[in-house]
Amino acid sequence: MKNKEEFMQIAIDLAQENVARGEGGPFAAIIVRHGEIIATGKNSVTRLNDPTAHAEVTAIRNACTNLNTYQLTDCDIYSSCEPCPMCLGAIYWSRPKALYFAADKNDAAKAGFDDAFIYEEIKLANDKRQIKTQQINIADKTKPFDLWDKSPLKLDY
Repeated sequence: MKNKEEFMQIAIDLAQENVARGEGGPFAAIIVRHGEIIATGKNSVTRLNDPTAHAEVTAIRNACTNLNTYQLTDCDIYSSCEPCPMCLGAIYWSRPKALYFAADKNDAAKAGFDDAFIYEEIKLANDKRQIKTQQINIADKTKPFDLWDKSPLKLDY
């Protein structure tokens, strides 16, 4: 059975392979369950023209498809780099046991991938953000939640 460092090396190798093949940014992630890799993901933002095609999100999507579930409660995620805010959110929503990463956000910033501004924007009030962010209050704004709460198809997640 592989140890944490060996799984991390696999993620780093996938990230390097992604760069060498010109398939996307220098990021990769793997998802491990009971000592077995069940999914991988590599950054393919530029190849797919998809700003959400980060390694961790891709790995989560692949793992959930492979396991036929929307929660990865008995899995560990290994990422070649500390996840950005979007990926961190996806990781929390998928509920793994653990997250491990190699390079950190400062290493990523040195290579031109600086997510610090997003972390700062999240802290700001809506009217102080760089992207105009405004709530529009209409009478039906909570109707979808009311329907969800009463739905016999409701699944807690």
